[in-house]
Amino acid sequence: MRKVRIVLFGIGALGSLIAKLLLEKEGVEIVGAVDVAKDKVGKDLGEILGVGKMVKVKVSDNVEAVLSKAKPDIAIHATSSFLKDVYPQLTTLIKHGVKVISTCEELSNPYYAEPKIANELDALAKKHNVTVLGTGINPGFLMDTLVITLTAVCQKIEKIEAVRVMNAATRRLPFQKKIGAGLTVEEFQKKIVSKQITGHVGLEQSIALIADALAWKLDKIIAEPVEPVIAKKPVETQHIKVKAGQVAGLRQNAKGIIKNKEVIVLDFQAYMGAEEEYDAITIHGIPNIKQKIQPCVHGDIGTVAMVVNAIPKVIKAQAGLLTMKDLPVPSAAVEDMRKYVWL
Repeated sequence: MRKVRIVLFGIGALGSLIAKLLLEKEGVEIVGAVDVAKDKVGKDLGEILGVGKMVKVKVSDNVEAVLSKAKPDIAIHATSSFLKDVYPQLTTLIKHGVKVISTCEELSNPYYAEPKIANELDALAKKHNVTVLGTGINPGFLMDTLVITLTAVCQKIEKIEAVRVMNAATRRLPFQKKIGAGLTVEEFQKKIVSKQITGHVGLEQSIALIADALAWKLDKIIAEPVEPVIAKKPVETQHIKVKAGQVAGLRQNAKGIIKNKEVIVLDFQAYMGAEEEYDAITIHGIPNIKQKIQPCVHGDIGTVAMVVNAIPKVIKAQAGLLTMKDLPVPSAAVEDMRKYVWL
């Protein structure tokens, strides 16, 4: 059985973590790597990842050349959160007949925010007989796919609530900066206005995905304004120091509404020094369901796992632009990847 041939598109913080796991996996082969960063182009992937060995794959900024030479089965795409930004990148991959798994948050349910683009991508993917999927830990699993799975034991459902609380002090520095840790409230608000801080991209997509799975026709989805979480006491890590009174992170809610009633409520909190980390899902119905994971699933570890574990299912899936609800139940692919793909 031949190995699964993989091209990496985006070798940033998350893309690098995915690459490292793939290098540890049996049955896969990284045959190309693409990134636009000048300090990465031309270097061996192993040097960039700091794995202590050369992997004989040079990073290129010419995606067309990489795809033509490498002829991959699938591309792991990790560049941006917004579908409009990644649309040209995705079309290039699709036109080369390459299946795609992307970490783009809006791609987790592209039909919600960008229906025109989504329909174009779906048609193009079907034309070239490839599958395209957006996934991750959240959106992609905790506040949507896991919620959908738990509804399977319910006879009736009145309301769904999901809460994710993360201690950002355990996350990498780019994430801490992304949520505004260490800023004054005034600085935080200015960055919200300038969209340097965007909140948690994907809450609306998760609500839409849940509603689609349950055949609920929502009247509207409301994403509440991003709120700063203020540090009550100093929090310090190796990379950042947050004083009492400064912004420790953020909180954002989103709601799905039917007839002026909240039927889906998602509450995302990420801030430095959170005393309790957890992922909790409550389903009000028959029966009531209360599920809580403590501590919360680590965002980077979970996202990397979701992407890598999705490889066999995406390779074997029908052509088109799919969401997590369109695939079989998610599961780990912990052994030789060829067992899950070719057998």
